[in-house]
Amino acid sequence: MSRWLSYFLPIAFLVLTCGGYASAGPFRLVMQGNNKLAIVDQDGKVEWQIPWGGIHDVHVLENGHILVQKGAASIAEIDPETKEIVWSYDSRLNNGNEGKPVEVHSFQPLPGGKLMIAESGPGRIIEIDRDGKLLKEISLKRDHPHPHSDTRLVRKLENGNYLVAQESDGFIREYDGESGKVVWEYEVPMFGQEARGGHGPEAFGNKAFCALRLENGNTLIATGNGHSVIEVTPQKEVVWQITQNELPGITLAWVTTLEVLPNGHYVIGNCHAGPDNPLLVEIDPESKKVVWTFDQYDLFGNSAPNSQLLDIEGNVLR
Repeated sequence: MSRWLSYFLPIAFLVLTCGGYASAGPFRLVMQGNNKLAIVDQDGKVEWQIPWGGIHDVHVLENGHILVQKGAASIAEIDPETKEIVWSYDSRLNNGNEGKPVEVHSFQPLPGGKLMIAESGPGRIIEIDRDGKLLKEISLKRDHPHPHSDTRLVRKLENGNYLVAQESDGFIREYDGESGKVVWEYEVPMFGQEARGGHGPEAFGNKAFCALRLENGNTLIATGNGHSVIEVTPQKEVVWQITQNELPGITLAWVTTLEVLPNGHYVIGNCHAGPDNPLLVEIDPESKKVVWTFDQYDLFGNSAPNSQLLDIEGNVLR
């Protein structure tokens, strides 16, 4: 939610043309790609950057620091002013993981300075304090365990449960925050298609990247290499979706992140989509019209799986 956004700045919302679409921003944002972590201003210009490898998750804290994946299994907090790492945690070396294959693809700041971490390999969700002390551990159900793909994004819900995108299983699972029991699960559909390898638009599968619990109780899912976003009821009925070629002039590839803006619009991450497609797409879910795109392939390249919009007034679900 927006309490993890950085400082808020009042900005005037302009109407202009960006990639052929009317902009509802434009937005400042943080994104990683092409071996750099960068903040881009409202005009699309880089205002800050440092060399940085690939990531799957990123959060900008209330103090403006950036919490980001570092390497396969570490999390680092960066002070943008000094560009120094002011705090870090390595899941390979702590809380019983020594000598085990471990990858971290998701984490989330929690109140009181605590941190939720999803550890692929050990197959667990943990909560720690800033000293690295283990406060909670929840084991994950895994049909196809693998340290690279047990999870993608995981989010702790307001009810204390965890909503987990389990990539290798093709499932979204909700775990009770105390007992660890699966209280809801949804197998991401293949929609009658056969699995196809690769990462770009030519591929196909159900390797879901992200799931958000909407205010209406439904779950919004970025289907990864399913090239789509779907909204699913608690009864597992698909009631809304955007498919690969439904947006005029845009091809969806590996659909990654989701942000629900205060005005109800969705911002969708479009990774591995090639130079002819935007990295981010904002749509009005009611009309399914594109209102803004972020098209910076030359800057971030073909693999930019995660980002965060900045300076949004009001609550953002991400």
